[in-house]
Amino acid sequence: MTYYQALDSILFDLDGTVWKDFTLINGAAETIHTLQEAGKRVIGLSNRGTHSRQQIAAYFQEQGIRWEKEDIILSSFLAADYLQTHYPKLPVWVLGEEGLREELAEAGLTLAAKPEEADWLVISLHTGVTYHDLNQAFRAVMHGARILATNQDPVFPGKDGLQLDVGGLIGAIEASTGKKTDIIVGKPSHFMYQKVMQQAASDPEKTMIVGDSLTSDIAMGAMFGLKTALVLTGNTTKEQADISSIKPDLVLPSIKELPFVY
Repeated sequence: MTYYQALDSILFDLDGTVWKDFTLINGAAETIHTLQEAGKRVIGLSNRGTHSRQQIAAYFQEQGIRWEKEDIILSSFLAADYLQTHYPKLPVWVLGEEGLREELAEAGLTLAAKPEEADWLVISLHTGVTYHDLNQAFRAVMHGARILATNQDPVFPGKDGLQLDVGGLIGAIEASTGKKTDIIVGKPSHFMYQKVMQQAASDPEKTMIVGDSLTSDIAMGAMFGLKTALVLTGNTTKEQADISSIKPDLVLPSIKELPFVY
């Protein structure tokens, strides 16, 4: 019996696990299809806050992967969900991209007309960030906006190596304002865990998270009692995994090998 057959649900990180910079990793589509055909609940989750769930679902449909919007949990969606649940009437300023704004708008949240009017600053990855963007975010916080970040990862895996992630933008705002981030919704937070498990409708002991990061994917699994599989196609090398205090249940070369582990 293969390892995954004892599981009800498999949670796949996206960056570095399923794709690199929106290029599918070899075997990713086949693995997801195999698990779906076996009747497993397959969920995609990511700290990526640049896109909306609808955008990512459309991408996967183009790649021949049957993933509905509801089965993709992004940090952009979590940010919108948190604010809609707890602060639905408060205006928001965004340091981020259009996909994040799309999720905030879908949740019925109001984007502030100017940074000084915002009660929350939402920080996510912004690949085209300018000094003006950073300065507007700075002004929001200096006028009292609290800070919500989609994640605090320092880097993410791109096609040509590691890329600066949200942690760098958080650092700029915290250093310049003297304020600390109030809420981080992405992995390994309980916000991500609760939303993903609600969608998976599975018990922790029958759920596996598969990802490339020890400090977000594998750490979240360890924190909440999930099975864990580390793939070596993204943030983490075999040497790093060997010396880490965070130990996954499985270490695999890539997502391609998962259906064949005994």
